[in-house]
Amino acid sequence: MEEAWPFVIALVSVVAIFIVFPAMVFHYITLWRKQKTLQPDDERMLEDLWRSAKAMERRIETMEALISDHEESAARDARRPLRPERFED
Repeated sequence: MEEAWPFVIALVSVVAIFIVFPAMVFHYITLWRKQKTLQPDDERMLEDLWRSAKAMERRIETMEALISDHEESAARDARRPLRPERFED
């Protein structure tokens, strides 16, 4: 029985190196390839983010237009005198 242990250790080592280790590597490679594609939940979240970004962009454009209109009206009011001047003959 004492003489069988080196053979068992060598057999387990060879099986681990040439079968188990490559199987683990290929298993994780296939998992990584699956993760490269978007899952349905990820696609849904991405679509929600896209809609939110579009809505925010529209709001920002509206705010910029309102600020621009306000600045133009303030500039017109600044050029106009506050009370009418009277010309007396």
